[in-house]
Amino acid sequence: MKQSQRESERVYEYWLASLRRINNTKKRKLREYMKTAKAVYYIEETELRGFSFLTEEDCDTIMQAKKQTTFEKDWEKMLSQGIWMVLCFEKNYPKRLATISDRPYAIFGKGSLPDEDAVCIAMVGARNCTKYGEVYAGKFAEALAASGAQIISGLARGIDGASQRGALMKNGKTFAVLGSGVDICYPREHIGLYMDILEHGGGILSELPPGTQPLSFHFPRRNRIISGLSDCVLVMEAKEKSGSLITVDMALEQGRDVWALPGPLNSELSKGCNWLIRQGAGILISPEILLEDLDLPYLNFLKNQNETKKMLETKENMVYSSLGLYPKSVESLVKEINLSAAEIIRLLVTLEIKGYIREISKNHYIRIN
Repeated sequence: MKQSQRESERVYEYWLASLRRINNTKKRKLREYMKTAKAVYYIEETELRGFSFLTEEDCDTIMQAKKQTTFEKDWEKMLSQGIWMVLCFEKNYPKRLATISDRPYAIFGKGSLPDEDAVCIAMVGARNCTKYGEVYAGKFAEALAASGAQIISGLARGIDGASQRGALMKNGKTFAVLGSGVDICYPREHIGLYMDILEHGGGILSELPPGTQPLSFHFPRRNRIISGLSDCVLVMEAKEKSGSLITVDMALEQGRDVWALPGPLNSELSKGCNWLIRQGAGILISPEILLEDLDLPYLNFLKNQNETKKMLETKENMVYSSLGLYPKSVESLVKEINLSAAEIIRLLVTLEIKGYIREISKNHYIRIN
């Protein structure tokens, strides 16, 4: 009986959490005054308009929302999809997020919330990233995940996806904060990543109620949640003006540390990172040094590196070690390695099949693992 009563009360919490055009602070104040969301739902209009922190437009919005009749069905549908809701005054609300000034009134999610006792690292960057940014995002995420850190990102194309896949490569947990409802995978081509995150014990999170479409103005707002859930933020690639730098501003306001990956001076996608470093951000020199700075164990990372070398034959390792993140031609490899062109090409094909390198243009290769 108590459980069913609690659930009947909770549907009103969902109604209040889902109210559009009423900001988080006003929702919190309104519920504090009224004690329950159900009381807010049944408030008389004259009493509602007596609250000084609500504008006439706010009151009109709430009164109009009270006429909405589908929220109970929406709540049942949400539960049937395995989606949960945690409110800012509840014990299981993320402690890191609770410290930010504009904390979400509610978080909707599938899967789990980040472990409060584990280090949480946000990784952000350009959607149209370079291969340099993509590979290093994966490498840093792999090292962090292997050392027990959790990766927070946004499931977007480019750096987000590379970071979260990197974490999964080491069976780590990663959490995606969406600019839509958690029942909508955006971009759609990341549905495999979306499912993998859940299967590996991570979570899909949003402050937006289920069914909310991924509109452009949602994404700058969600960035404060990405940084708010994290202990620090890594910027892997960014233009001088980008959404990643918006996340940095929010992170600094929240008291989070920021690191940036340095890049070529002639790369537009490294200008934002290089500028951050000039302004005092930490510089990402290598995964090992970052792990040391964060006081995370890097024995697992070094073990993985050594295992990669042991898995390669001597000649394979010679070719593999000569490659980096910038394309190198077969001709250049012939000059560097005391092997014939035919032998090098054979070894390159073998390494590509094994997933250690990639041919990005005719006879030009980069290391990817």
